[in-house]
Amino acid sequence: MASSTLLTPTSKLKPLYPIKPKPNSTTALPPPPPPLQQPQNHHLRRHFLSLATAILTSPLVPPIAPAFAASDEEYVKDTEEVIKKVRTTISMDRSDPNVAEAVAVLRETSNSWVAKYRREKALIGRASYRDMYSALNAVSGHYISFGPTAPIPSKRKARILEEMDSAERDLPRGR
Repeated sequence: MASSTLLTPTSKLKPLYPIKPKPNSTTALPPPPPPLQQPQNHHLRRHFLSLATAILTSPLVPPIAPAFAASDEEYVKDTEEVIKKVRTTISMDRSDPNVAEAVAVLRETSNSWVAKYRREKALIGRASYRDMYSALNAVSGHYISFGPTAPIPSKRKARILEEMDSAERDLPRGR
């Protein structure tokens, strides 16, 4: 049962004040405020900005290079390394005491591979990238969902190996 102190107000109510009417077209509006005065140093600011623009657009300043784009050789080498790690990790016996560590290393390696090559426009369209990304996604998703010691089902393992074989076959062709 509720207490009577909770149901009755303990403070004195304040009176409500009337709402002020909104001004309409018949009421006179106050005069507009006087225009703001520009600071006296606006000429210095304008001079500084024009000087800074001239310096930054001059031929003496080297152009800003775009983000580092990975070379084809580096992409091929990194992808082959990831393929090797995936194959060794998924072929490990689940009773092996090093499985959890190998899965952690594989997740770190695959995350860095994806982070490195995800924004490379020249690589995203390649078949090797697509197949590798799909295989890494399947492996990572399995280990995240079922844990590092859970064996990969044979159908999923076959698909992962097939995608990695395809990626490995396409790498030397520049695909």
